[in-house]
Amino acid sequence: MKFPMIAAGLAMASMASAETPELIVYTYDSFVSEWGPGPAVEKAFEAQCECDLKLVGVGDGAAMLARVRLEGARTEADVVLGLDTNLTAAATETGLFANHGMDDVAFDLPVEWSDPMFLPYDWGYFAFVHDTTKTPDVPQNFKALADSDLQIVIQDPRSSTPGLGLLMWVKAAYGDEAPVIWEGLADNIVTVTKGWSEAYGMFLEGEADMVLSYTTSPAYHLIAEEDATKAAVAFDEGNYLQVEVAAKVAHTEESDLADEFLTFMVSDTFQSIIPTTNWMYPAVTPETGLPSGFETLANPSSALLFPAGDAMAVRDAALDEWLNALSQ
Repeated sequence: MKFPMIAAGLAMASMASAETPELIVYTYDSFVSEWGPGPAVEKAFEAQCECDLKLVGVGDGAAMLARVRLEGARTEADVVLGLDTNLTAAATETGLFANHGMDDVAFDLPVEWSDPMFLPYDWGYFAFVHDTTKTPDVPQNFKALADSDLQIVIQDPRSSTPGLGLLMWVKAAYGDEAPVIWEGLADNIVTVTKGWSEAYGMFLEGEADMVLSYTTSPAYHLIAEEDATKAAVAFDEGNYLQVEVAAKVAHTEESDLADEFLTFMVSDTFQSIIPTTNWMYPAVTPETGLPSGFETLANPSSALLFPAGDAMAVRDAALDEWLNALSQ
């Protein structure tokens, strides 16, 4: 008589599983890594929502948008997390995202925020990171970097948000002179990786003197590894600001659950996870403040940023300049 009981138990378990709502969030690979925010975010949200949160790593931010655009209304994603202001205008044009309806969030950002569709969850400045024990004297601007013999690793702007951020950074700082800067930097570039993780790994393995990353990246080494040898450079021209955002997919069948996740994303629980897992500044400062060590980070003299609408227009010209310089 055990077999019918077993069958009944399996059927009940299957029904329970079917009744558990599932929320699929597309994000970038480092977010879902074991050292990224993903595991802690998943545990905390599932305790609240009584749902199954599936965080799906789909490359870097630009690659993520390309995938959602390709999948269209058939996408499995309910929420996309990991775009930034260089991509939001292009994302809006797809018609695949819905308004978040959250107008009362007290964001702590270097810029005013009023986008009705994309909700910030963290921010930081792009910067070149170096090892102070191996490369103590580093250039303080792009022209000096181009004139140096230092080797750098950057990311591909067609697949990576930092890579695209670098293009916008050079364009914002130098305008029509940007092609000259890229021509000078071409022989400094060791390689161009698809995403951030590969580039930073090469730097840590000693394959380059500097890597395109963030002013907050040294906080990881300082706090997690007790290693104070990594530093980011605040450039004379200013550093380009990145605000990372998430949005609900318009065609989701889990609209209420997606809304609940976005609300959770700007809560103290989620925001307190960000500094020491994603190693960025939280979009809403947690009640406990920032972890000790963040006060030591490089502080750019000015924040460079193209408005979202302008960024889309600038992107194509900046990409052509970059490709032309690197193909010489």
